[in-house]
Amino acid sequence: MKFIIIGKNIEVTEGLREAVENKLGKLERYFTSDTEIHVTLSVQKGRQKIEVTIPVKGDIIRSEQESNDMYVSIDLVEEVIERQLRKYKNKLIARHQEGGNFKHEFYEGDEASEDDNEIKIVRTKRFGFKPMYPEDACVQMELLGHDFYVFCNAETDEVNVVYRRKNGSFGLIEPEFS
Repeated sequence: MKFIIIGKNIEVTEGLREAVENKLGKLERYFTSDTEIHVTLSVQKGRQKIEVTIPVKGDIIRSEQESNDMYVSIDLVEEVIERQLRKYKNKLIARHQEGGNFKHEFYEGDEASEDDNEIKIVRTKRFGFKPMYPEDACVQMELLGHDFYVFCNAETDEVNVVYRRKNGSFGLIEPEFS
């Protein structure tokens, strides 16, 4: 595995680099040697944050965790990535797909039954929507107290999503058909 470690508002010391490589190095049993793991360490308002992105055959496995201590954040992100890998493994096996960056052992090891972590849709909602502008959709989202809102954009006549970003601002997701 190839680690690409970047620091924002923090110097990536040898100790931090070792901690990241040792903790995330445990995932080496799942990946081929040419797999890149992108790690960004940052400090914002006293919060120690780590973002890990692992591109795997058309998908990405990603997690970001933050705490008051960078070493705690590193531990947390490793646990989340490991859990995501188990889910991804179940998805690959269920669809009988080739897993590009994964070693053969990844498929064979069955740590525990992961039926509890299997994705299950338990409810379907249907609703009609009238065209509205993104700003109106943001107001509607606020009134409902939700973090996102699906609507038909009056300008483009396409289904869009507005969402609340972590910093309190709003984002808009528009479809892009290729």
